Amino acid sequence: MSIPQSFIQELLSRIDVVEIVGRYVQLKKGGANFMGLCPFHGEKSPSFSVSPSKQFYHCFGCGKNGNAIGFLMDHAGMGFVEAVQDLAQQVGLQVPDDDISPQEKERAAAARQKQATLTDVLEKAADAYRRHLRESQRAIGYFKARGVSGTVAKRYSLGYAPEGWRSLASVFPHYDDPLLEESGLVIVSEDDGGKRYDRFRDRVMFPIRNVKGECIGFGGRVLGDEKPKYLNSPETPVFHKGRELYGLFEARTAIREAGYALVTEGYMDVVALAQLGFPNAVATLGTACTPDHVQKLLRFTEAVVFSFDGDAAGRRAARKALDGALPHASDTRSIKFLFLPAEHDPDSFIREHGTDAFARHVSDAVPLSRFLIEAASDGCDLATAEGRARMASQARTLWTALPDGALKRQLLGELAQLTQLKAQDLSDLWGQAAAREAPRVPQQQPAGMGQRPAQQYSPAPTSSGAMHDGPPDWGDIPPDMGAPSGHWQPEPAGGYGAYAAYGKPPFRKNPDWKGSGGNWKKKDRDAPWPPQPRLPRTPAVSRADHAARLLLSHMAFLEDLTHDDHDALCAQPAPHGTLFAWLEAQFHEHGPQAWAVLRESLRDHECEAFAVKMMTGSHAQTEGDLAELRRELRDLLCRMQIEAIEEQQKVLVLQAEQDPTALDRYRAMEQKRTVLRATLRDGLDKNLSKTS
Repeated sequence: MSIPQSFIQELLSRIDVVEIVGRYVQLKKGGANFMGLCPFHGEKSPSFSVSPSKQFYHCFGCGKNGNAIGFLMDHAGMGFVEAVQDLAQQVGLQVPDDDISPQEKERAAAARQKQATLTDVLEKAADAYRRHLRESQRAIGYFKARGVSGTVAKRYSLGYAPEGWRSLASVFPHYDDPLLEESGLVIVSEDDGGKRYDRFRDRVMFPIRNVKGECIGFGGRVLGDEKPKYLNSPETPVFHKGRELYGLFEARTAIREAGYALVTEGYMDVVALAQLGFPNAVATLGTACTPDHVQKLLRFTEAVVFSFDGDAAGRRAARKALDGALPHASDTRSIKFLFLPAEHDPDSFIREHGTDAFARHVSDAVPLSRFLIEAASDGCDLATAEGRARMASQARTLWTALPDGALKRQLLGELAQLTQLKAQDLSDLWGQAAAREAPRVPQQQPAGMGQRPAQQYSPAPTSSGAMHDGPPDWGDIPPDMGAPSGHWQPEPAGGYGAYAAYGKPPFRKNPDWKGSGGNWKKKDRDAPWPPQPRLPRTPAVSRADHAARLLLSHMAFLEDLTHDDHDALCAQPAPHGTLFAWLEAQFHEHGPQAWAVLRESLRDHECEAFAVKMMTGSHAQTEGDLAELRRELRDLLCRMQIEAIEEQQKVLVLQAEQDPTALDRYRAMEQKRTVLRATLRDGLDKNLSKTS
């Protein structure tokens, strides 16, 4: 979703950053500004200043600063679009988006209104449950017996749902309101004539909040030994167990201060840990940990520790958490697994052994790499060939889920050693298994080329570093990279341009090959390919220059970029890469800004002179249709990524004999290159259709 810069400016002119920040931070007037304790780092004396005139916040202690959008992104963990939509809703603005139809806009507006209404209903119920807790000595006694103080109970808004089938009828005059059922507060019996009754009865209540602090559901625990022990809200338009974490709203500042998030299995674990000195704890909501859970946590920290009981159930939960964490286990992140003795949960362990002992257990938690190997070898007798083969099979799915990087490559070597195979042999086995499982999709040929079975070839690299739209790239990989058997492997002839480096092939007559004059003749074997249509020429200036001008002129375009786009830009040599990295940081901190604002922000920055040069003169004008400019930027980024991939592929060709993983990385890059080329062709087709 792209949001016009003009709308951002209008939005920021209508909201008050003091009001937005004041919802999360206690502010007091201090001269022309408001002061408070910084929510981004621990401090005892306020150094966090909010300026009503500048509509800006700044911490003199840690340096955090920005506008209202940046605050919601940094403090509440929202994405840029989510933060803009949240602020726009507060001031009654409709976020524009030209890419969707009026009907879709209307449906989206209705959905947002429904969500706002449901959270209002749930918040009203939470207020009632808090009042009931003050009136129930039995519920208060339960929390006191668990060592929960009034301060912690207030922090987590703990409550109590009284006995009785319809206690919420005293809170909501219209007990038959459909919103009560839709929010999960009331159950409508299908077997008893539609009779209604409260879902939560005689339970202590744990309100579940999203990162914005809105109540989206509840968890309820019985006071005795009745079943079910825990009862959660059902899935609703505002509550999805696979995406939400209990206590994240309350723990986000503590997570930043502690440097890691502690993931537990229950509501009471979170509350008890906060009471005992670990306020950075969160919990899954009666479901296995998902990749969405992990991704949400990694918006607040680069380190996550999963805490589980040491029994069989805890091991199973940890195994599911491993599956959720693997796609996000990059080289810069720390993901660990803490297993307590079977007779303990975090609460009982700390009370028996103390906070220092628990902190030592957290420090000594099992790294993801060790737990992956344990999971792969589960049930395998490594003293036998059969057991080692089974481990290799079980490890493939786990290892494949990891993002490419140093960790993944190291684990390949360790797994190969345990299975008593060479790393290259293990990689080959996994590659063959993946090839057998992958569906075969026929590849389209350019007009005038005969079709051959898809399994006879797959894309190969270009060594010229140039994009070409000519005949298919025959062969799976260059011959010196050891293509799998069963693939046709012609060594490209010098006349084939991109394949000149690999020598001439022997002539292979194929009746399916058709040229303009009938069958191909032997004399044509060294003939160059017929002229092919070329993509439009790029401007005389470098692609990095033009991308810089587009992004400095239209900073909102950053919202459309993928992680690969960002990596390609920031990997450019200085000063381009340095400027792109700074621009991205400004975007995440402040949201889109006009060039006039960016110009002031660049004062005394190392990229100031370069950026001013880029934006000076008639060549710097990048005005026009935004959709056209976006396509122009997409074209530039595709070409920059393709060039980078082809350079990396050249290196991998040379590394293949020594590095067994080079072939897999080469193929993965080739798939990306194919997608990028298709994107370029789509853009060209759109441009041609508009000019025809």
